[in-house]
Amino acid sequence: MTLMQAALKHEIALLGAPSSAGASRLGSERGPAALRSAGLVAALRARGLTVLDRGDLQGPPNPQQPAQDGYRHLREVSAWARLTQATVATALAQGQLPLLLGGDHSLAIGSLSAVARHCRATGQRLRVLWLDAHADCNSRRTSPSANLHGMPLACLRGVGPATLTGLSGHAPALEPEAVRLLGVRSVDPGEADLVQQLGLQVVGMATLQTQGIDAVMARVLDGLDERTHLHVSFDVDVLDPGIAPAVGTAVNGGMTRAQAERCMDWIAASGRLRSLDVVELNPLLDAHQHTAALVVDLVARLFDRR
Repeated sequence: MTLMQAALKHEIALLGAPSSAGASRLGSERGPAALRSAGLVAALRARGLTVLDRGDLQGPPNPQQPAQDGYRHLREVSAWARLTQATVATALAQGQLPLLLGGDHSLAIGSLSAVARHCRATGQRLRVLWLDAHADCNSRRTSPSANLHGMPLACLRGVGPATLTGLSGHAPALEPEAVRLLGVRSVDPGEADLVQQLGLQVVGMATLQTQGIDAVMARVLDGLDERTHLHVSFDVDVLDPGIAPAVGTAVNGGMTRAQAERCMDWIAASGRLRSLDVVELNPLLDAHQHTAALVVDLVARLFDRR
């Protein structure tokens, strides 16, 4: 694939989902407010984009309860997933590009369930680029924490509670060939087996470092065409904590700013971005909005017209 000019044809529907129910640490529920405060809307509009800020979804509060049957806060996570699925589906039906501001990464179960259903209904091929330090493919049998923000890809591949695996109207919501994980460097032992069983393609940071960001991005975006709907699920912890410390599950050895910027440039140049999650920013761990400002810069870069 070569870098090419492409104009965004969609209005952006900005959707806040202030939930940390899928995590064991509070703070990511403040992510949507922090990104707005750091200037996300202005940065997008400065690129000539139409941004419709739909405000924040109103879901259940963030509990701090122990796990039951291998899941923490399943009822609350399921409620947020249903809300997110319905709201993202509405934006897609209106021809808008949904930009979901989390919140923890379990919210992607809802957003991608809506995207997968939309692609099936419209005859589009779905490609998912999952930017994350973690594989997010645990089950209740493999997860050491029982936190559902470590299970969204497993749920989307059909492994998990029925309240989450069936949201797209088709289980599994995602086929393995649709998914590319990028930046992974922390995988639990049992989770690694499940990743292999579910056929997910993982490009770890070690591969990215040895092959270079351009070679990696050319490969993970290979095959995109006018029938492809590209969904990016951007977990802030894919970045190295030295430049982005405000995440609840930081892992050293992540993407540098230069690597992340180049990654966003490739996505922008593909011209196929049609939906986006931005998750796991924890402003309680930030200093002077440093991480939030970096995330705003990277997200806005996805929409640059070069």
